[in-house]
Amino acid sequence: MLPSLQASFSALLFQPHRFLTSKPFALIFALYTGTYLAANSLDTFKSTTQNRSAAHISSGPSKFAATSAANLSLCLYKDSQFTKIFGTGSPRPIPPVTYALFAARDCLTIFASFNLPPMIAPSLPLSAEMERYMSRASTAQFLAPAAIQLISTPFHLLGLDLYNRNGNTTLKERFAKVKVDWLTSSFARMCRIVPAFGVGGVVNKNCREKMMGKLEA
Repeated sequence: MLPSLQASFSALLFQPHRFLTSKPFALIFALYTGTYLAANSLDTFKSTTQNRSAAHISSGPSKFAATSAANLSLCLYKDSQFTKIFGTGSPRPIPPVTYALFAARDCLTIFASFNLPPMIAPSLPLSAEMERYMSRASTAQFLAPAAIQLISTPFHLLGLDLYNRNGNTTLKERFAKVKVDWLTSSFARMCRIVPAFGVGGVVNKNCREKMMGKLEA
């Protein structure tokens, strides 16, 4: 993993035009842009139809459905391309069970990124002194997507294993492989998810509040 990170940072630093126009970057950019557009569009629709503040952020079933639909469709396409680009062996069709496991993984991440933070923020044990540096909402936005990776990563690993080893591998062997890679892969996924839905979620929330606030002024 370290050589891959070094190669990626080197490409970004010394050949940014190649990095930013590469297919992997375009797939990632489309995924997160589409997910946040769906979330923001729904929040704007609900604030308008329910006579709420323009900066209102929803967290109910409709938010989960909208963000999941956008994220799942884009993420499953992204993963199908990534699996073929970076998978072992020659490219082959993605088995339906792998798509199902990836969908379960993404539903957990989306719920933890868009629905869970507003639910747990009021209950976080933060002192007044701590809240001077980071609000409960921002803290929850960082913690929830990261913590859920400990649960969702096994779905990710099993889906990849079913694609990479589609022969006579037993379920026991697959679970043993998932167990070995679980903790390391969970932290690796946290490093990707926290910037996307932790930092991204806080920045999106603050920018939307400011921009929508100007419309109300």
